[in-house]
Amino acid sequence: MKILYALQCTGNGHIARAHEIIPILEKYAEVDLLISGHQSQIALPKEPKFSFKGISLLYDSKGGLSYSKTVFKNNFLQSIKDIKNVPVENYDLILNDFEPISAWACKMKKIDKIIGFSHQASMLFPETPKPKNKDFFGELVLSQYAPVKNKFGFHFEQYNAAIFKPVIRSAIRQLNPENKGFYMTYLPSYSDEFLIEKLNETHVDWKIFSKTTKKIYENGNVKIYPIDQKKYLKAFENCEGILCNAGFETPAEALFLQKKLFVIPIKNQYEQECNCVALEKMGIDSSRDFNMRKIQEWIDAEKRVEVDYEDDTEEIIQMILK
Repeated sequence: MKILYALQCTGNGHIARAHEIIPILEKYAEVDLLISGHQSQIALPKEPKFSFKGISLLYDSKGGLSYSKTVFKNNFLQSIKDIKNVPVENYDLILNDFEPISAWACKMKKIDKIIGFSHQASMLFPETPKPKNKDFFGELVLSQYAPVKNKFGFHFEQYNAAIFKPVIRSAIRQLNPENKGFYMTYLPSYSDEFLIEKLNETHVDWKIFSKTTKKIYENGNVKIYPIDQKKYLKAFENCEGILCNAGFETPAEALFLQKKLFVIPIKNQYEQECNCVALEKMGIDSSRDFNMRKIQEWIDAEKRVEVDYEDDTEEIIQMILK
């Protein structure tokens, strides 16, 4: 059996999940990797057979989705050429983690041996928590950015039989979590200067992981680090709480380690608004902007949510391949 694993590289969550899924797939089949996107900061699980710039969602320095950057910094004409040329017909199965080039190639070539296998796929089930006021454009992006008919999703809870709980990477499962009193944040949609100014208003120590800085430096009660997986995992292991966007992997990993969690959804990013609603239903603190009063209240409170995220990734893969 020959499988094409199509991976969206906008952000780090898709790649983190692929690190767990691809070695399991390779027990049962020959696996080629296709990637598109250009916003990740961690290494790929294997050398890609196909690599495309793709279509990435881009952000401004204040935490919002930037429509102008998304439109003008993506090469849509090149993406159309890539869609026409990628040889999806040469594979027995395409597993698609919200990756647009392979999804649209299958749709244009009328190939149905593709399965959506992503967190975003879980948003297409009616049982998944959504805001009261649905966003038409956001719903359109979720359904048409990487369109698939057959799908399985991942989410914080199992809202449907075809939705699985999060895949927690081995690097997180192997940690021995402690509470050493400091807090950490990874908020790549905000500038370092903005975060330093805001977090210096609190009375606790912070570790900021930044996609822009090249060296470690301190400012008041804040220490800023470049993206470094060893240092990031060590901070994740020992922090008291995590402040992050309302993505999927980072909140799921924080829940797994029973860390205090506060999320801020990226403005105009409908998927994150949906995640935020789901997390709020679980009892997680959140804010739609950088609300220092709420953040300080969260720091002062002792609030953790227990979850049961078993390591059943191989069973899931076996079920889907059958």
